[in-house]
Amino acid sequence: MLDTNVLVLNRLFQAIQVTTVRKAFCLLYKGHVRAVASDYTTYDWEDWVDVPAQPNEDSIVTPTLRIRIPRVVLLVDFDRLPRHEVRFTRKNIFYRDRNRCQYCGGKYQTRDLNLDHVVPLSRGGKSTWENVVCCCIACNSRKGGLLPEEAGMHLIRTAVKPRWHPLVKISFTTGQYEAWKNFLDIAYWNTELRET
Repeated sequence: MLDTNVLVLNRLFQAIQVTTVRKAFCLLYKGHVRAVASDYTTYDWEDWVDVPAQPNEDSIVTPTLRIRIPRVVLLVDFDRLPRHEVRFTRKNIFYRDRNRCQYCGGKYQTRDLNLDHVVPLSRGGKSTWENVVCCCIACNSRKGGLLPEEAGMHLIRTAVKPRWHPLVKISFTTGQYEAWKNFLDIAYWNTELRET
């Protein structure tokens, strides 16, 4: 329960990221965020623990309290604008390629995958969305420092920069909450996710 998701809003009530319940409780207790109720009322820690948890709501039970899990929190002192571009990270490359080797098409656990530069760095290739793909260890070893054509291999899908909103990846893969819908625009919820 402590590792489930909580939507984080800036002071303008714009969604900027997703965090865990564990971290949200820590931030709430320290006064860095306020819990946001379904009626948009915000609560600090002392007030939040006094709000009674309903039987159908997720909550954390301590020896003396039953505390509602806030599904949305509002940053108190931070006005960062939402990120509109997906970060170039290992995790996001694995997500974009759906943990599938882009040479053999096999689906693997993240720990069994590498990243491959389609045009090797030694040949002037860059570390960009368009040149880095997810690949299994066997295919990566076979390709080595060669171009795919030189190794007798081909990409099953051309590497491209993702166009999804950064919050789409997190919420659609880990589940979404009704409380989030009021803070994410309608285009986000109506976006059909499909393989390309």
